[in-house]
Amino acid sequence: MASSRSSGGSGGFGASKTRVGRYELGKTLGEGTFAKVKFARNIETGENVAIKILDKEKILKHKMIGQIKREISTMKLIRHPNVIRMFEVMASKTKIYIVLEFVTGGELFDKIATKGRLKEDEARKYFQQLINAVDYCHSRGVCHRDLKPENLLLDANGVLKVSDFGLSALPQQVREDGLLHTTCGTPNYVAPEVINNKGYDGAKADLWSCGVILFVLMAGYLPFEESNLLSLYKKIFKAEFTCPPWFSSSAKRLVKRILDPNPQTRITIAELIENDWFKKGYQPPVFEQEEVSLDDVDSVFDESAESQNLVVERREEHPTTPLTMNAFELISTSQGLNLSSLFEKHMGFVKRETRFTSKRPANEIISKIEEAAVPLGFGVKKNNYKMKLQAEKTGRKGHLSVATEIYEVAPSLFMVELRKAGGDTLEFHKAHKHIHVLI
Repeated sequence: MASSRSSGGSGGFGASKTRVGRYELGKTLGEGTFAKVKFARNIETGENVAIKILDKEKILKHKMIGQIKREISTMKLIRHPNVIRMFEVMASKTKIYIVLEFVTGGELFDKIATKGRLKEDEARKYFQQLINAVDYCHSRGVCHRDLKPENLLLDANGVLKVSDFGLSALPQQVREDGLLHTTCGTPNYVAPEVINNKGYDGAKADLWSCGVILFVLMAGYLPFEESNLLSLYKKIFKAEFTCPPWFSSSAKRLVKRILDPNPQTRITIAELIENDWFKKGYQPPVFEQEEVSLDDVDSVFDESAESQNLVVERREEHPTTPLTMNAFELISTSQGLNLSSLFEKHMGFVKRETRFTSKRPANEIISKIEEAAVPLGFGVKKNNYKMKLQAEKTGRKGHLSVATEIYEVAPSLFMVELRKAGGDTLEFHKAHKHIHVLI
């Protein structure tokens, strides 16, 4: 899921406002079948946050209330500098709102997309922070079970933040439907025992994923990569990979200890922390535990809760023109305030969103998108200057779904944002290219 990443700086606040409790909602950062993540602003403090919005009816239908309550309660208790913080939980009659820390440095893997592989010392620094987060959460009984590039974010100071910790450990069929994720996971990062589907130790599986991430940081490519899923699984089961020659011998040894296909002989985090390569320049995390109340979690999931405990979504009328972006919002929309990626957003190995500008009138842009989408087999739903394109045929990963929004960035200049809401990334790329050509 696109989580609390900075996919849009000031959130594209415009004439249309939706308020939930003390938060004003902005643009959608990511979405799935059951959930959306929206940028929001605390109107009392001015603080920016990300709010994950879950559909109550759908999670009730899947009998997930009990498990989600446990996961959210655990996440509220986790306070670690390398884990995205959860501030509070709210509910309306139809939705659950999870308020999360909002970070502005983009995804760690954007660095690889723009700079190529990282030097060993820099990769080690991020890997140490990742292991700090994973080790801490494991000590609290929380496993991630879905560590992958889009869950590794950076704050404004370049500090690694792991997102969706504890919110990923949900039944497979629901997770793939997008209950707590906006994008489907990639099997390239998954431990062999997880693929085997015969039960596994979540902590050992998390460490395998960390090993794949370390390899990618230093190599600039995946250790296990095959277009055919069966061939990919065979490579993962046998741990068939080769470290590139620029890896130091100690780094090669460590990667091979982590990417051990046998979970019983795989290195443990306790052993990893004592490893000489890992210990170089290591700085243990510094943080204080604080008192945390779970009253809001209990009230959200209390079926007998009185209506006064519920928040209400208050909407103003939709604008009849596209949302406008001022200069600060426009610059903040760029990952890590990197102006070179302002209108063409590179998402590393999992590019799920792209932007481009057009001097055509907004209404004409809408017509051109529809004109491009229909022959490609998309159904089109329009809501002012937002569109949802849904593929009628099933693709490699279900139906491709593309969310589109148009922003006015200057008189007679519009920014078109295309975001993959579901389906296969490669199919999204093809659709985007076709649409871009017409506009």
